Amino acid sequence: MTRTPPLDLALVEEATKKSGLIWVRGDAPVARALWHVWHEGAAHVVGDGPGEQPLPGLVAGAAAEVTVRSKDKGGRIVAWTATVSELAPRSEAWDAAVAELKGKRLNATDGEAMPERWARECRVLRLEPVGSTTDLPDGSLAAVPQPSQATTRRPAPAALPRLLLKRRKR
Repeated sequence: MTRTPPLDLALVEEATKKSGLIWVRGDAPVARALWHVWHEGAAHVVGDGPGEQPLPGLVAGAAAEVTVRSKDKGGRIVAWTATVSELAPRSEAWDAAVAELKGKRLNATDGEAMPERWARECRVLRLEPVGSTTDLPDGSLAAVPQPSQATTRRPAPAALPRLLLKRRKR
């Protein structure tokens, strides 16, 4: 396993810390947006349990491609290769990572019982950078939308702006 050069690691760490989401592609054909936390030199994610984010294609011991986006503009900043490792529930490393993840988890239904549920039903993965950063792709990585029967809304009626303005004047 090759280590990330110091300058690349600084870029990866700073960009990943500041980003709210990372795009991760393991063995799955498409990348998936995952919320994460940067802790002790690696990105940590939790998922694959009820009510948590799915982690398709992320297998312990395998490699994953991680793309970090800008939090304010949404553009890609850096891409890097990671080795995936699964933290054993209730181990020292798991407890430290879960303490950080718990603070970042939004809208949890079970509050303080969340770490116990994660230990029973979820996986906590560590994505550690290896090698150097990879080149960002030139084109769009947008996937073709899945077929659906959903339709767009009809145009707003022409009189709607006048009706809304009348209500404000009162």
